[in-house]
Amino acid sequence: MERIKVMIADDSDFVRDGMRIILSVDEEFEVLGCAANGREAVKLAKENPPDVFLMDIQMPEMDGIEATEYIVEHNLGKVLILTTFDDYELVQKALKKGAKGYLVKNHTPEHLKQMIKSVYHGTAVVEENFLESLAKGTEPMSAEGFQADEYTQRELDIIKAVAEGLSNREIAEKLFISEGTVKNYITTILAKENLSHRTALAVYYLTGKK
Repeated sequence: MERIKVMIADDSDFVRDGMRIILSVDEEFEVLGCAANGREAVKLAKENPPDVFLMDIQMPEMDGIEATEYIVEHNLGKVLILTTFDDYELVQKALKKGAKGYLVKNHTPEHLKQMIKSVYHGTAVVEENFLESLAKGTEPMSAEGFQADEYTQRELDIIKAVAEGLSNREIAEKLFISEGTVKNYITTILAKENLSHRTALAVYYLTGKK
């Protein structure tokens, strides 16, 4: 089995070592290296690109947002942003720069591993409370990439409901249609945008970035 290659960038020795130990003892992962700031992360990635970065959002010299932008532009790996707080503005900036997910550091080892796997397999991941915060508005936070005029009003209603975190059953009840119809709509929309998961659709709608 091919291991998922991971690189850890965090200015805390404790956090770096903790995540390195958690992942190193699991045969599904290989930790390629650790960096104390974004500049070191970029340097290491140029030498040996990982599959997934665990990227702290606030670091000295080069922060996680700037490092994410460079890494994504140069195709050096997928980025999962890590933060100790719910700073939605910074997280949104990181997602706009191409990060594939966001995770608060108070996670369990198994949750961390699952998030890494999801990002590795192409699924965008975010904490539920972040989606709920973004979904308070009725319009996407950034419409740079999301083209609302390409959808019917019913499709937009479905997309907005997904971004609000509603289940298929809740969407069906809200829009007075069947769960099967909701599922068909979501399947069609995901295929249209070449997205693999409803969370990725929510992130795309709310940030304008896939």
